[in-house]
Amino acid sequence: MKPSVTYLHLLKHTPFFTSLTTEQLRWVISHSQEWEAQPDTVVAQCNGRAHDVASDQGMWILLDGGWQIEHGQQAYPAGHASAGKWFSAAVTDQPCRLVTTEHSYVMKIERADFDAMLEQGFAFDQHLNAGRRYYSDLFTTPAELVK
Repeated sequence: MKPSVTYLHLLKHTPFFTSLTTEQLRWVISHSQEWEAQPDTVVAQCNGRAHDVASDQGMWILLDGGWQIEHGQQAYPAGHASAGKWFSAAVTDQPCRLVTTEHSYVMKIERADFDAMLEQGFAFDQHLNAGRRYYSDLFTTPAELVK
């Protein structure tokens, strides 16, 4: 991936960030890193081990383009306006990969910075809740459903 510049006027139109004030958007820009990624770029990987999950709980947000979660021989695509528009290795302890499906722009926010945004009242709840439901369904196997 190649570092990219985050522009305020573009960020404010990205679905994950549309509810934020200009001041909050500036805070996001100063506490994140945007990346340009070509198709088939592995953005994040979950090895299914607890220490791996703990070591990379940063938040990835899809700004533009598309990506998919590869898990259990399946691919689950998401666009920048879908429930899967954000990802963190913390959503699962199962093996998976987050891979771009087209030319994309992605943003990484370190966990501590994202937690600070939540503490400051950044309006992410709708997006986080939709993503949690999406990932819960994706990473729940049929055997887990009958327990």
